[in-house]
Order: sequence, then C-alpha cells, then structure tokens
Amino acid sequence: MPSDRDNPIGVFDSGIGGLTVLQKIIEFLPRENTVYLGDTARAPYGTKSTETVLRYSFENTEFLVEKDVKLVVVACNTSTAIALDQLREKLDIPVIGVIEPGVRRALSATKKKKIGVIGTEATIQSGAYTKALRAADPSVEVYSRACPLLVPLAEEGWTDNAVAEMTVKAYLESLRQSGIDTLILGCTHYPLLKKAIRKFMSRGVRLVDSAEEIAKDVGAVLKKKSLSRKTSKGIHSFFVTDAPDRFVKVGRRFLGEKVESAVRIER
Repeated sequence: MPSDRDNPIGVFDSGIGGLTVLQKIIEFLPRENTVYLGDTARAPYGTKSTETVLRYSFENTEFLVEKDVKLVVVACNTSTAIALDQLREKLDIPVIGVIEPGVRRALSATKKKKIGVIGTEATIQSGAYTKALRAADPSVEVYSRACPLLVPLAEEGWTDNAVAEMTVKAYLESLRQSGIDTLILGCTHYPLLKKAIRKFMSRGVRLVDSAEEIAKDVGAVLKKKSLSRKTSKGIHSFFVTDAPDRFVKVGRRFLGEKVESAVRIER
C-alpha cells in the first residue's frame, strides 16, 4: 500500500554500536524515517547464551514491529549470527542482518584469500562468518578471534588511548602474524576502534566495516518492494532500555543533532 512507504525502517542493537549502521542508512537513504532501539540495559550480547540472545532479539523485534516498521535491520553481529534465520521465519517484513553484507565486501577486497574476522565470543563461536565465507568461496582461509573487551571500550568511549591500543595488540597479535590482507570488523561497535586497529595492523590489511553494504541492501530491498519513501527528509526516533542521556551524548558523535533525545523503555 502507498501509505507503507512512510513507515520507518527499524534498527536494533545491543547498545550504541548499531549507530554505525544507522549512520550509513541515513546517509544513503536520507528520505527514510527510522526507529532505533539500543538494548543498553542488557548489553553486551556477545557473552550471553544462545537462548538469551534469541529471546532478546525477538523482544527487540516485537518492539519495532509495534512501531509499524516496514523493514528490520539487525545491527548486531551476535543477534545476526544466532537469531537471523528465526526472525526471518517469524516476520512478514524483510529482515536484514550484518553478516552477509560484510562477507560480500571482504571477498571483493581480499587478494590473497586470507581473511581475518574479529567479533564477540558468541559471534565467533557460532562460526557464522567462517561458514558464510567458505560457502561463497571454499578456497578462502579464515582466521577468527573473539575480542570481548572491545565492546565495553567502545561503549565507554575509550577508543583512542593507551588502553585501547594495548587491548587491540593483545587480541590481534596473532592475526597480524597470520598474513591476512582483509579484516572483518565483525561487531558494529568495532568501527569506533578503527583508528587503533588500523594503527596496529600492517598497512596492507583492509578493514571491512559492513555498514555501507547494509545500507545498499536496505535501499535495494525497499526499491524491489516499492517501499521507498519519496518525499521530504526522514525523521529519526531513538529508544533505549537504560541511560538515555549517555546514549544521546555518544549518539551525537555519530549523527550530530539528529540525536535530539532518546526515550527509555522498560524491559
């Protein structure tokens, strides 16, 4: 129906990391309305059990569906790895995750077919990136590493100091020595630490942040389903499960004045 065009795009993440994805969606699709949910009270997801991540992902999606979203972006690698297939089965609107776009970009970037993946414990243990990369190209070598402390560093804003640099070194030393030429930032918080990661890895290693590819996928799906919004600039709403003032402060680093306020919801 024509009125569905004005319905918002729904985006959820465990916290603030999904704003790296939302930023690209707004940049690429400036006319679209968006609703963002950051589950800040229950972050991080990467150390939680599969059952817990599934439950949180369903609850977040239900909230967005109540807001009449026309499409859901799972802007969380852990939720994508664990819950994407079940969310797609359950919902009658499109659901886009962050893993497939990241894999696509990494495969187009690598020359040596040696790809590193960093993510939360749950994402790495799921093997989702390794499976997707090898399904697309069985000859690719994949080196993965869980980096759980990078999420709290990003949430705290400790992205460009000695602590960040020491943590990156501790996690990525083995990957630097493995000879990879491409590194997937397999958590939407990690682009906040790009500077420290780039400084530590050799110059020939390309960092893959899937946000831009996700935004392109969203645009393509909306166009295919005749759901693209045609008029005026989009309106952006933000909801969190804890600490809205802190979310606004951090959110403005990404989106400037677009983050006027955030509404706290109960969980």
